[in-house]
Amino acid sequence: MKRKSVGYFKGTDSTLLTNLVLSGYDTVPISNGIDKHGMSVTRIDNQNRHALLIGYLHKITAQDDDDVQTQDIFHICRTYGIPLLLEVPAALQEAGARLIPNAPREVELLDPADTLRRALEILA
Repeated sequence: MKRKSVGYFKGTDSTLLTNLVLSGYDTVPISNGIDKHGMSVTRIDNQNRHALLIGYLHKITAQDDDDVQTQDIFHICRTYGIPLLLEVPAALQEAGARLIPNAPREVELLDPADTLRRALEILA
C-alpha cells in the first residue's frame, strides 16, 4: 500500500517532518516558485498530489510580480481537495487571516505547537 505524502514548504520544522515520517507518512519538499525548494506547487494535479501541504504563512504570500500567486496555491488546494496548514503563532492569527481574506476552507491557520496533532488528524 502506498504511503500518504505531505508536501512541505521550505523552513518547515524538521522535528515535525521527522514525526510525520516516523508516523508512516512521506514528506516531499514543495517550492513556492521563488525558493526552488523541491517540486513547484503549480505542478500538483490528480496524478501528482499530496494528502496535505504544510508551511509558514509567509511562504505562500506573493509579491505582485511573482510567478506563483497566493490564489494559485489556493486554487490547487480547492481543486484537488488538499488541506493546507499554515503555521502562524496564535497571537498573530487574526492578522494572518486578514492577510488572506479569501482563503478556501482547505486552508487552516494554526499555532506551530498544534501542527503535528492537526496533521495527524487529517492524515488518519
